Amino acid sequence: MDALLERLRAGLPAEALITDPDITASYAHDMASFCDAGSPAVVVLPRTVEEVQHVMRTATALRVPVVPQGARTGLSGAANASDGCIVLSLVKMDRILEISPVDRIAVVEPGVVNATLSRAVNEHGLYYPPDPSSWEMCTIGGNIGTASGGLCCVKYGVTAEYVLGLEVVLADGRLLNTGRRTAKGVAGYDLTRLFVGSEGSLGVVVKAVLALRPQPPQQLVLAAEFASAAAACDAVCRIMERGHTPSLLELMDRTTVHAVNAMASMGLPETTEALLLCAFDTPDPAADLAAVGELCRAAGATEVVPADDVAESELLLQARRLSLPALETVKSATMIDDVCVPRSKLGAMIEGTAAIAEKFGLTIGVCAHAGDGNTHPVVCFDHTDADESRRARESFDEIMALGLELGGTITGEHGVGVLKKEWLARELGEVGVEVQRGIKAAFDPLGLLNPGKLF
Repeated sequence: MDALLERLRAGLPAEALITDPDITASYAHDMASFCDAGSPAVVVLPRTVEEVQHVMRTATALRVPVVPQGARTGLSGAANASDGCIVLSLVKMDRILEISPVDRIAVVEPGVVNATLSRAVNEHGLYYPPDPSSWEMCTIGGNIGTASGGLCCVKYGVTAEYVLGLEVVLADGRLLNTGRRTAKGVAGYDLTRLFVGSEGSLGVVVKAVLALRPQPPQQLVLAAEFASAAAACDAVCRIMERGHTPSLLELMDRTTVHAVNAMASMGLPETTEALLLCAFDTPDPAADLAAVGELCRAAGATEVVPADDVAESELLLQARRLSLPALETVKSATMIDDVCVPRSKLGAMIEGTAAIAEKFGLTIGVCAHAGDGNTHPVVCFDHTDADESRRARESFDEIMALGLELGGTITGEHGVGVLKKEWLARELGEVGVEVQRGIKAAFDPLGLLNPGKLF
């Protein structure tokens, strides 16, 4: 410990090091349940690339593990500390270095908060689409680490589609530049995409070149009530089959609607079994909403209400953004699943989750990015009740198994971390795991970067 601190202090300002165990403990874990976390030896908050390189060179020399972190809003334990590690928090590297309206790119440091970037590019008439529910807190570095999604994925895609290039500090302290600033480029292997979603296990992202789009018109939202989740999912299939391109297509089940009303008095219809929100940011959104409204009615919607204006639309979107916080108030703890299935299997996924909730005697609310099949079943339980905690964990595993049976994946946007290590091996298979471990070894032969995650 003394040798580690001595070496770190040689290349870092005093304020960049935190050793007080009461404070370092607050950096030990992210927001995931049932994920073990160790006690870090030290927390480092660098402000420059050179300081990050110094940390990694020190870690390599002394064989000390390093856990890169952003805002710790993750839900898989990917940012959890291991005993004796260096927690490398990138939140102080929070500068927007460049916004280019001509090239339609932004160059940012990893600690930039998603919402801060979004608002900054809006001032230039530009748009950065990825918008995770935690966008007011989560950082771009964390979004890159877990390949985050958001409400707009159905039209605009996820973080991976917007990362053009990266500057990465490797495990031994060398600086690697990947990708490009140009609109096109196919020189060499696509190392940029390899780092996106790698959860800090291959290198430390210290700079990112992000693609931007022209700012679209303000979107209008439609809310449709259904007497069953199956009918709502049928509407989703009809909307996509007819070739519509909504900017948002979200689903909230009855449990989620009740939780949001209880927390925020939003006035959502509590008689509904499923509430579908559909938005368009096209030049004539009212016409698009009218067409979708007819498809919803054909699928069995009991009520279809298009928003009259942007303010009403934003109110509906706020209700959706409150889904996870509201479900967290149902019991003392939650496990938030992240299973993505083909759109055609969405109904089976939601109905299967309801059956699992009944089997285990638990409250499980589901909110979903319905347009891309990404469901978020939220298991609500009392963490002080050992039996209920056991049932929560078992139900979580059954939900993931159901997703794989339906041809889906164990994670659409939250990552693997600690929580889903066992399930990643099941999804990838023996050969897939072997190849991925080989890639890890090529970038991090000593296994110092975020050990114990993914595999």
